[in-house]
Amino acid sequence: MTETNVSEIVAEREDRILLARIRRPEKKNALTLAMYAALTAVLAEATGDPEVRVVVLTGSGDSFTSGNDIADFLAAPPEGEESPVFRFLAALHRFEKPLVAAVNGVAAGIGVTLLLHCDLVYVRAGAALQLPFVNLGLCPEAGSSLLLPRLIGYPRAAELLLLGQPFSAEQALDWGLINGVGADAAATLELALAQARRLAQQPVAAVRLSKMLLKQAEVEAVRERIALEGRYFTELLHSPEARAALQSFVARRRPVG
Repeated sequence: MTETNVSEIVAEREDRILLARIRRPEKKNALTLAMYAALTAVLAEATGDPEVRVVVLTGSGDSFTSGNDIADFLAAPPEGEESPVFRFLAALHRFEKPLVAAVNGVAAGIGVTLLLHCDLVYVRAGAALQLPFVNLGLCPEAGSSLLLPRLIGYPRAAELLLLGQPFSAEQALDWGLINGVGADAAATLELALAQARRLAQQPVAAVRLSKMLLKQAEVEAVRERIALEGRYFTELLHSPEARAALQSFVARRRPVG
C-alpha cells in the first residue's frame, strides 16, 4: 500500500481499495472535530475517484475508536447540520460504494454506531463494544435508535442503548450485528481486506445498485432519524446533567501530575 496523506486519519491505496486508518492510539483513537472533517474528506475522495471501488475503515493500537473526544466536544459542541460531526454522518449515510470495517479493538459510541452504516463488519476476538450515550446524559446518534432495533430486536437494543451495557465481538456476531470475528487485529484487518478485494472485483454498477436497493426501504427514515437524534443530542449536550456527566468522565481520565 502507498500512503496518500499523513494526519490522525491516514488514507492508503491498494489497487482499487482505499484503507482509512484512525491513528490517535494514545487517546484510543477518540475523534476530534478535525478528525471528523478528515473522515468526511476521505469519503468524498473515494466518491470522486472512479478507481476506488471499496473503502475499508480501521483503527490503530488497541482501539478502533473510543468515540468522541469529550474534551473537544465540551470546548466546541456541534451546532447544526454544518458541524463536522453531522457532516460526517451525512456523508456516511449517503456513501454509495461498499464500506467495510475492520474493528481492531475497543469501539464505543460512534465507534459502534458508524458500523451500522457499513456493508461488511469484522471485529477482533475479545474486543469490547459499548453504546454509553445515556450513561453520559446523552441520546443515541447516527440513526442507531432506528437501525439497532431493526438489526437485533428491541429488547436487546434497549439493553445496549438504555443501560449502556458493554458487549463483545462474539455476542455481536451471534446477534447478527457483524459479519465475522478475527483472531487478532492483524487477522481481522486481513479478513476485511480479503472481502474488500472480492468486492473490488465485482461489476461496479451491479454492486452500487445492489447496495442502493438493499438500503432503499429505509434510506429516508434513517436520514430523518439522524437529523432528529442530532437535534436532541445537541440539546442534551447543553443540559446540566450531561455537562456534569461529561466533565466527570474527562476528570476520571485526566493524568495526575
